[in-house]
Amino acid sequence: MIKRYLHQVNKTNDSLNSELLKSIYYQWAHDQRIQLDNDQLVVISKLQATLDKLILQLKYNKKSIFFKIKSRRPENPNLYIYGDVGRGKSMLMNLFFEACPIQQKTRFHYSKFMSEIHSYIHNCSKQNKTEIMAAYAQKLHTETQLLCIDEFYVTDIADAMMLERLFKKLFELNVTLVITSNRHPNDLYRGGIQKAQFLKFTELLQKKVEIISLDSLKDYRLSYLKSSQPVYNFPLGKSSDQFIKDAYAQLTKNAPIKAFKIKLLGRILTLNSAYQDIALTSFYELCEHPLGSNDYNNIAQQFNFIIIANIPKMSYEYRNEAKRFMTLIDALYEHHVKLICSAEVPAEELYTEGDGSFEFKRTISRLIEMQTQHYLN
Repeated sequence: MIKRYLHQVNKTNDSLNSELLKSIYYQWAHDQRIQLDNDQLVVISKLQATLDKLILQLKYNKKSIFFKIKSRRPENPNLYIYGDVGRGKSMLMNLFFEACPIQQKTRFHYSKFMSEIHSYIHNCSKQNKTEIMAAYAQKLHTETQLLCIDEFYVTDIADAMMLERLFKKLFELNVTLVITSNRHPNDLYRGGIQKAQFLKFTELLQKKVEIISLDSLKDYRLSYLKSSQPVYNFPLGKSSDQFIKDAYAQLTKNAPIKAFKIKLLGRILTLNSAYQDIALTSFYELCEHPLGSNDYNNIAQQFNFIIIANIPKMSYEYRNEAKRFMTLIDALYEHHVKLICSAEVPAEELYTEGDGSFEFKRTISRLIEMQTQHYLN
């Protein structure tokens, strides 16, 4: 959709059009794809300024060595956008990312980004962490000039220390970072241990990155009409059990239910059943086993429909399972997988207290959106 509008504005790859993002945004509003939001327009202006600076860098890089000796390199722009769930941060980042004419650009969801880092560390286990992060930063620098990270959050002090080393090196290498998050950097690690160590990371961010809030009062995911065909069934019981069986039968035209084994990294996961691109599974199978981001992305890539039975209301004791469920929903959402599920309580009540309950609001918002006709279409 974005590429079509970019084609319509008919601009060359390195031209400077300081109204590009705004013109696409207004066109979307005119076509009723989005609702016009003045708070989003403020962020659009900041993203446009970032885009303009990147294009100036692109033009600078094409100049001769003699020009570069005499001229100063354009300023490197970095942007951190934060705000509550469903306000349009990811949509605006996607618009910016697609509009950016730089070929060397990469967009990660945060969980996928951290998964890539941990995989790289695992393959370089004989080096110390500082050397590994410097090497990984150099690798990113050779591959990308623009790095976008969506849904950024930190819950682990070890991750924060790694990110501080990595980001410090990326800034030195002039890689541009554009980040979205539900929290201001000062609130990323609220209540965590070794807070003083984490401050090094937040101080680095606030020194090197422009921070802007998206203050819109409306969660746009909640404004979509519910699907005429219910896909989230609660409470648990005989009725919800039948709902799950009926959903699988209808989607698979009464295919038999039989165990299905799926290959993940270094292990085999057994699902309740699967037929073509439809999986039948449970909260127990997906979230009470030690699965991670790579596993969930692998699952999301293999199926177009996932039916999950028996999602419980989670308490503090279920904080690890809640974190896995967050990562699972992120993967399904990012891959546009259609979700049908049964749960003990409404989405808003699944996990209200415990570590990560603030971040879980994103999961609630996405679960609600995944029930809408807008998402299912």
